[in-house]
Amino acid sequence: MNKIRRKKLQEIIDRANSILCVLEELKEEEEAYRDNIPENLHNSERYEKAETACDSLYEAISYLEEVTQNIEIAIEC
Repeated sequence: MNKIRRKKLQEIIDRANSILCVLEELKEEEEAYRDNIPENLHNSERYEKAETACDSLYEAISYLEEVTQNIEIAIEC
């Protein structure tokens, strides 16, 4: 891989890392929201939606981390 493509890929990684930071902050906020729902509402639709949002954000973060790892591997080639 040439220097120009490596540089472009590194720029993508940098942007992805910025997005990861925002996603992690939002996940933490949603977890805090979920955790502050009173225990008697843990079987409610409100709690279930918050739980689903937390799970989805966790998956999005995991996928994006995997993407950046794969790009890093490509850069090393």
